[in-house]
Amino acid sequence: MEEEEAARTFLGKFVEEFPAPLDVTSPLPISPLSRKVSLEELQGESLELGQRLLAARGAATVLGAMLCQAALTQLLQNDLSPFHCPQEAEANQEEQEVVLLQSEPVQRLFLNKLINIALAWHHNFPKPHHYPSQFRLCSVHAIKNTRRKMEDRHLALAEFNQLFGIQDGVERAYYAVFDGHGGVDAANYCATHLHVALSKQETLKSDAATAFKAAFQHTDNMFRSKAKREHLRSGSTGVVVLIQGQELNVAWLGDSQAILVRKGEVVTLMDPHKPEREDEKQRIEDLGGCITFMGCWRVNGTYAVSRAIGDFDQKPYVSGDADCSTTQLFGDEDYVLLACDGFFDTVKPSAVPDLVLEALQQPGEPEEGRDTVLKQSEEAAGQRVAQQLVAHAKAAGSSDNITVMVVFLRPPEQLLAQNSRTGTAQATQDSSQDALQQ
Repeated sequence: MEEEEAARTFLGKFVEEFPAPLDVTSPLPISPLSRKVSLEELQGESLELGQRLLAARGAATVLGAMLCQAALTQLLQNDLSPFHCPQEAEANQEEQEVVLLQSEPVQRLFLNKLINIALAWHHNFPKPHHYPSQFRLCSVHAIKNTRRKMEDRHLALAEFNQLFGIQDGVERAYYAVFDGHGGVDAANYCATHLHVALSKQETLKSDAATAFKAAFQHTDNMFRSKAKREHLRSGSTGVVVLIQGQELNVAWLGDSQAILVRKGEVVTLMDPHKPEREDEKQRIEDLGGCITFMGCWRVNGTYAVSRAIGDFDQKPYVSGDADCSTTQLFGDEDYVLLACDGFFDTVKPSAVPDLVLEALQQPGEPEEGRDTVLKQSEEAAGQRVAQQLVAHAKAAGSSDNITVMVVFLRPPEQLLAQNSRTGTAQATQDSSQDALQQ
């Protein structure tokens, strides 16, 4: 099996670099996200750390997910009390109820679990009984653009089940774009913890909308505790797609968006939350807030978004309640695109299909005498798509951070073939109409 051979090759190289667990005095080979982490945050931060370590060394994403899941399972079986941070005398009663761990030593223990599992799998690789049955090409590109900082974050997690050890027979893939403001902390937090919160929802399989709404709210509440401890003031919009079996579930807060393209036609999946949207304006005014125009429409003269994770100085006017939609997949869908407002501010959804086809038809680097995208590998062609879309949004006048993610639901070569047939049919129809008019 090709995946197993690649996994064995990677494990061989990995155990050469890490032939034994890290010594207590050894520096970590990769830095944790936080200096202190709550017990509830430990899962997301450990998984993020492990995936980052393994990806940097070229691990296949499925193998990385399986290793991280196994290591985290072992970590959570340990007594973690030796890693508890001492309670600060000035901490109030509410803060004392949150158990904080010293991140570096507890993550050293996690990494040692991961190293030991890699050593064991190198000698006796487990049966790969739950690899995803299909691979979806994901094209993603993100730029800081003219902004001083990059505050967008994104996550593509085709191996959602493998990362959380879910074996219920329903395949899942998770994709997300988060657009931070006032700093990157909230966007980072969402990219680290929202999918973890979603995986724990009992209604995930039966009612994805309810699961998503609960996961967003839980993540917002978790970030509130961190923001209070560390005096953070940032916020983040977000759009998340979960492909679950034959369902396409979309959840969102704010003005990041997702669209579906089926047979070259745009299918609207959502209505972004903007302060000037009539129902959002009414909700805010009913709470005693107001919408004012200061270059753009703003909530109480501050934030240009009406829903977000974080922004606690303007809650509940800036709501943390997500919306969700579900669309059935029939197999004739082309792709789903997720992007922040830095893209959609200058590119209309209706323009996306033509832009994607144009990007797919761009000549690639010559390869063995072949000089057109039709003869290039579909992966190389697909990966250019997000880059071209980002470049187009920037050329059209976007000055914001721009993140674009295109998840192909069919191979790009099928989209080109479909367009070729449609184009021929359209040309024939146009010629017939011209003949009739003459």
